[in-house]
Amino acid sequence: MSRPFQVLGFGALAIDDIIYVDRGLTAGKGKVTKRATDHGGNVATALVAVARLGGQAGFIGWLGDEPTADVAGSELERDGVDISLAPRHADAAPIRSVITVGPDGDRFIAYDDNVMHGTSDALPDDVLMQAPVLLIDGYATHSESVVARARALGLAVIADIEWTVGAATDRILAFADHLVLPLAFAQEYAGEGDPTMILDKLWSGDRSAVVLTDGERGTYLRQRGDAIRWHVPAHQVQAVDTTGAGDCFHGAYALALARGKSPLDCIAYATAAAAISVTARGGRRGLPDHRTCLAWMAAENAPVPLPMSGWRK
Repeated sequence: MSRPFQVLGFGALAIDDIIYVDRGLTAGKGKVTKRATDHGGNVATALVAVARLGGQAGFIGWLGDEPTADVAGSELERDGVDISLAPRHADAAPIRSVITVGPDGDRFIAYDDNVMHGTSDALPDDVLMQAPVLLIDGYATHSESVVARARALGLAVIADIEWTVGAATDRILAFADHLVLPLAFAQEYAGEGDPTMILDKLWSGDRSAVVLTDGERGTYLRQRGDAIRWHVPAHQVQAVDTTGAGDCFHGAYALALARGKSPLDCIAYATAAAAISVTARGGRRGLPDHRTCLAWMAAENAPVPLPMSGWRK
């Protein structure tokens, strides 16, 4: 079946006011060195990453009903993401965030998410069938029926979840066949500290992959049909700004999956993309292209996946 998109997504769409400071975020106070405004949001930035990497991405979450006044949606479109299939509503608006970034690239995000989330429950199956992969985040709890239909239609559902609201989050996690979660959240959710134990605790017969991301310490994987649990180290880089690195990882993983790659190969691609993204300021300014990712993956010092039987943190 020919599909016009490789990845569809709905979830956080944000406008970020970014403040760079000259001291670490635990110092208590510091001098502002730079201010910037950027566009972000987990799923939105991931879809921009898909577009930068040469893929076809579509945002299908809520947008404002006045396209000329829809700043966040228009920015997505300028960044190469199709918004023509997105439902519109007069009350739809982006999340507003203030992000403080320290000199080491670490950041603190303060956000106001009292806006419409998810997508329309009336979104037609014909829209969902426009791509083989659907990317969602924690706000998908507002649109459980759409996620369930996507799985029933045969889409791969990638869940980027960072918090839980209880039973609704449990159901969203159950729908997803690719869990790509921050390790810190997975530890809290699973009640386990060891990545190997978490991979197994979050596994089910419906899963294709459980992926745990841990920043500069790399990524941990269990994939279907493979008895080995994998640790993929991160590329060694000097981080300038880690804003959007996780979103870039999810976008690159989703695109590689849509291109038919195995979860382990998806992680290798996403690891390179995320590492490149932190070498520039802003959540989207450092998003890489496909050729640069391939060059990093082919470099002599590129990280090599390791069986977790010999893994040490």
